[in-house]
Amino acid sequence: MICFRGDEVLLIRRGKAPRQGEWSLPGGRIEPGESEPDAALRELAEETGVTATLGPKIATIDAEFEGVRYRLHDYVALWDSGTPKGADDALDARFVAIDTVDELGMWAKTVDVIQNAYSAIEPRAKKQGTLA
Repeated sequence: MICFRGDEVLLIRRGKAPRQGEWSLPGGRIEPGESEPDAALRELAEETGVTATLGPKIATIDAEFEGVRYRLHDYVALWDSGTPKGADDALDARFVAIDTVDELGMWAKTVDVIQNAYSAIEPRAKKQGTLA
């Protein structure tokens, strides 16, 4: 989930493999019978304590980390409420200025998808906090 609050994006520091200890986007597994959008919102709340308004799916990325294949479904969202706090399998959670994400040593595809999502959001939506 790529959750924006104005000119900031919500990131977590991963508490478990893969990429343990690195900054990344909140996310996780889809539970049986759960839709992708529902899973995205649930994982966001579980890992960060934040709620958001879900927008469109903007990317599907196939990746391999530590010998395991993953399919990542990235949705854009706008923050509604909550102060970020690492929970579940996230060691930390915080909003980070968009212009500093490339300095955090994240996986390059994560940086790209954040920047692409941010560019795709209408400037008015960023200020008003709505995706409609």
